[in-house]
Amino acid sequence: MEQFLEEAKSASRVLNTLSGSEKNRILKEMAKALRKNSSDLESANAKDMADAKKNKLTAALMDRLFLDESRIDAMAVAIEEIAALKEPVGRILDGWVTEDGLKIEKVSIPIGVIGIIYESRPNVTSDTAALCFKSANVCVLKGGKEAENSNRAIAKVLQDVLEANNLPRALISLIPDSSRAGVDILIKMDKYVDLIIPRGGAGLIKHVSENATVSVVKHDKGQCHTYIDKDANIQNAIKIAINAKVQRPGVCNSMETLLVDSAIAKETLPKLKAAFDAEHTELKGCINTQAVIDVADVSDADFDTEYLANILNLKVVKGVEGAIEHVVRFGSGHSEAIITENISTAEAFLNAIDAAAVYVNASTRFTDGGAFGFGAEVGISTNKLHARGPMGIEGLTTYKFKIYGSGQTR
Repeated sequence: MEQFLEEAKSASRVLNTLSGSEKNRILKEMAKALRKNSSDLESANAKDMADAKKNKLTAALMDRLFLDESRIDAMAVAIEEIAALKEPVGRILDGWVTEDGLKIEKVSIPIGVIGIIYESRPNVTSDTAALCFKSANVCVLKGGKEAENSNRAIAKVLQDVLEANNLPRALISLIPDSSRAGVDILIKMDKYVDLIIPRGGAGLIKHVSENATVSVVKHDKGQCHTYIDKDANIQNAIKIAINAKVQRPGVCNSMETLLVDSAIAKETLPKLKAAFDAEHTELKGCINTQAVIDVADVSDADFDTEYLANILNLKVVKGVEGAIEHVVRFGSGHSEAIITENISTAEAFLNAIDAAAVYVNASTRFTDGGAFGFGAEVGISTNKLHARGPMGIEGLTTYKFKIYGSGQTR
């Protein structure tokens, strides 16, 4: 592992010699190569899907894992969109002249070697590799074992393009030891690795955060809520709630708990149940919810569970203060939403909720690099420092100060 990471660190210097136009040209070649090798990628993915079926993975995880020609094309499009982004490295972020006549420039630079630990979705391999390459970072990838064949195949396609351009394959690589022990070594290699980005289940995030000596940007679970206020447009509220839960349940920005103002619970809950029953959503509810509609019991453990499946908790709360109280207790700092036509209530919710993304009258499903206009993302950061929310290209840079003098001494 140490030799592998030493090579990665050494390769990072090569990236700093590439111009923005060279990086963009190579990224476009990577996109073209993914399309050209689509059948090979599908074959590799078919092995993962067969293993997933054998291991009885949930439907949501199977959906995250699956690749076909259209999804591979989407991966290629994502890389092309990254190539089209403005150059993130070498930008002068600020500049000034001191009283001593020193000219100081604050300039964006790559972070260095970034270790990314993720689960299930093979497109993360190409997205993060392209983002890191564009921002002149080396990426060391550790995907989930359920996507091992797919990740290897994708990485090989990208590495072959690097090699064809006389660049080291180590710029984009999968760690040689993908076991738990291998991960434990990786997250302590601060001599070679500059940043660790874990994205996945709560157990993975907790383990990495508690044991890493390398700096960590967490991409924690998406314990997302939507609150329907007494002043909501109910038709809009139902439409938004259905989208937030059902459109793609197995992703981190899908809603896990729907909060309903007690002032409208009796009239609204039956309409919500009818809409979710039509989508075959499994519903769980609090005592006050069960007094209105027939649903299973919900527990505090359920309120703290990221289902990543078509399962939804329902809770009746006393106005916006009750909603805020629940979100503060159970939210993960990812994405929260309020549905209301009352501007004062909306602002109270926006100001009180400490999450990376807080919505008024829109689905939490929009918390995404592409939807925000950032292009592809490394993930959704629930950190408060360095990067927060959809972590795109700028989140993969840091800065340094360049100081120009003319003989000054202090």
